[in-house]
Amino acid sequence: MIRRSWIAAALPFVILALAPLYLGPYYLGLIGRFTSLGILAMGIVLVWGQGGVLPLGQGVFFGLGGYAMAMHLKLVALPQGELPDFMQWNGVEQLPLWWKPFTSAGVSLAAVVIIPGLVAGVLAWLVFRRRMTSVYIALITQALALAFATLLISQQGTTGGFNGLTDFTTLFGVPLGDEHTRIWLHVATIAAAALAYFFARALGATQAGRLVTAVRDGENRVRFLGYSPAPYKILVFVIAGVFAGLAGALHTLHLGLISPAMVGVVPSIEMVVWVAVGGRASLPGALVGTLLVNIAKDSISSAWPDAWLYVMGLVFILVVIATPRGLAGIVETVAARLGKTKVAAVAARQAEPIGEEVTTHG
Repeated sequence: MIRRSWIAAALPFVILALAPLYLGPYYLGLIGRFTSLGILAMGIVLVWGQGGVLPLGQGVFFGLGGYAMAMHLKLVALPQGELPDFMQWNGVEQLPLWWKPFTSAGVSLAAVVIIPGLVAGVLAWLVFRRRMTSVYIALITQALALAFATLLISQQGTTGGFNGLTDFTTLFGVPLGDEHTRIWLHVATIAAAALAYFFARALGATQAGRLVTAVRDGENRVRFLGYSPAPYKILVFVIAGVFAGLAGALHTLHLGLISPAMVGVVPSIEMVVWVAVGGRASLPGALVGTLLVNIAKDSISSAWPDAWLYVMGLVFILVVIATPRGLAGIVETVAARLGKTKVAAVAARQAEPIGEEVTTHG
């Protein structure tokens, strides 16, 4: 039974991985971008749905991963000794010291997950050891997202400012615009999403995962039983940061751009909306919600660019009021009702022969 459930969970990823066979380049690019965002959404499920802490600053970790990858791509595309174009425009004469490690592909790949994980760990340690409530943590993470976006914009000479980093041509020596490269990037993104999903699912079945849920439902009770809630909250917060960094790097590769507009307060709130729509306690729900909301955003913003923020706000309000558990909750409710209907039908069929037999003998 367990094997069947894991196979059933893997089937959608297999279908998505085979998308190059039945989708054109435009829609293939959309699926790849949105699936990378789904990795981030699953991290929010761990922190918010299982840990009970609302994070409103995941854009920071997304941006750290995205900028780590973009800095490497920017450097390897340059002739030896030349500076990125935006540095030349701003009068920077020497490559900043903190840019130099990103000339290495290995260092850059490690930085994509290590830097967001470290920043998330430090932040989590500072807030959870002081027993801050979810409301204060939401405000702190939101303020951090605002500060991070502001910092990126203000340091135009070393970060690209408001325009961010773009004009990437190669990935590990292979042209990014090549059709085969795009296909392999799509498959790699789906594989990363599948690994993140099964890791998060396996974590939920461990003692640590169960304690995270227990802390959400009754932190004082867990503390009374002899467990410190802080390490378990820090654990899921760090994992969510790593997921967001990985998502940022993959999304940057798909889109060819990373900028402050993608890491600030509004994007961080949008990330929470994806999860709320899909179901904050459901990993599959978060993935589906991310895909659906972003597909709707792409369609609506293309037709009415100014309408999307209003639509997003309305969707979030409706979800919170009408379906607090999101699409996953609706599916569970319908499945439960169908299950009860089937049980009742079986019971009725089993009762019919007995009634007929009693009547006949009577």
